[in-house]
Amino acid sequence: MSEWALITGASAGIGKELAALFAADQFNLVLVARNAERLQALAAELKGRHRIESRVLPIDLSRPGAAREVFESAKDIEISILVNNAGFGTFGPFHQSELRAESGVIQVNITALCELTHLFVQPMLARHQGKILNVASTAAFQPGPLMNVYYASKAFVYSFSYALAVELEGTGVTVTALCPGTTRTEFFERARMRMRKGWPMMDARRAAEAGYRGLMKGKRIVIPGVLNNIASALAKRMPPRITAGFVRRLNKQA
Repeated sequence: MSEWALITGASAGIGKELAALFAADQFNLVLVARNAERLQALAAELKGRHRIESRVLPIDLSRPGAAREVFESAKDIEISILVNNAGFGTFGPFHQSELRAESGVIQVNITALCELTHLFVQPMLARHQGKILNVASTAAFQPGPLMNVYYASKAFVYSFSYALAVELEGTGVTVTALCPGTTRTEFFERARMRMRKGWPMMDARRAAEAGYRGLMKGKRIVIPGVLNNIASALAKRMPPRITAGFVRRLNKQA
């Protein structure tokens, strides 16, 4: 019997590419996102190509209680791998932003991720087997003026994931944080950002492949790409006033 992987934010970008990678390795899938039509199309495509089973859950993780709804909807199957990929950001001065939108970022990027992890890690620990992939970002390594809630949320995901990985050492359950840099997805459109022409962007497939490999190897942190690794290493070593200033100038040009 094939194992099951549950992927949030599965309808596009890195989540969609991860779904394809799991399906190619004969994992059955629980696909979670807001867009039911996209999820159904993806499920049909992967079933036709790889002959796997899939379950579609069109659930908006910005709603309180959504994580519990996801868990209950998948309670009858054994989830071997949880992928917390869903996330989004807002762009612009914080004092001019809509509080509802900023609260939504926190709900999806932090609260739902924490709740899903807490719910699904229990049966994993009972079986002494399981893997969790939390999608953070290189944004986790410095403050992000003009996108401060998003950057802060990814710093949380990175810190939370690493700490949990240490806690669970020796239990048979691993936790991996995937920290991609600028990636070619719908993120920027949703955040109402326009990236400068010529700015280096990684393909979503490449980021997903790096995350998939790292997850399967039980790595705690995965940063795809040489440039992203160099930039992240520098960001960790430089004073926040310098990195925050750089990000502010960069974002002002977006």
